Amino acid sequence: QVEVAESGGGLVQAGDSLRLSCVFFGQTFSLYVMGWFRQAPGEERELVAQITPGGSTYEADSVKGRFTLSRDHAKNTVYLQMNSLKPEDTAIYYCAAKHRSTSIYEHWGQGTQVTVSS
Repeated sequence: QVEVAESGGGLVQAGDSLRLSCVFFGQTFSLYVMGWFRQAPGEERELVAQITPGGSTYEADSVKGRFTLSRDHAKNTVYLQMNSLKPEDTAIYYCAAKHRSTSIYEHWGQGTQVTVSS
């Protein structure tokens, strides 16, 4: 049974940095693609970034150059480093996991709130 748990959200000012963490439990971490999604009020959930077991990353255009995703296989943890935060980054951020053989994210965390004030 795969579980993921996020932490690290909070209230920051525009231009600040924040690091989100997501711990993975229950299966072999190195077989899973890990992703970060976000959902702002009234908006659909969107993929922010994802990282493959081998470390290849994807970042959405809206965060490219500001957000960096990494994973630590020794700690079964992925990190989303968010720099130069903007008010439009305000959202609930969700960590998710999918087996490398599947196309759908099946395992989701509860989410962590990130609020960026102007």
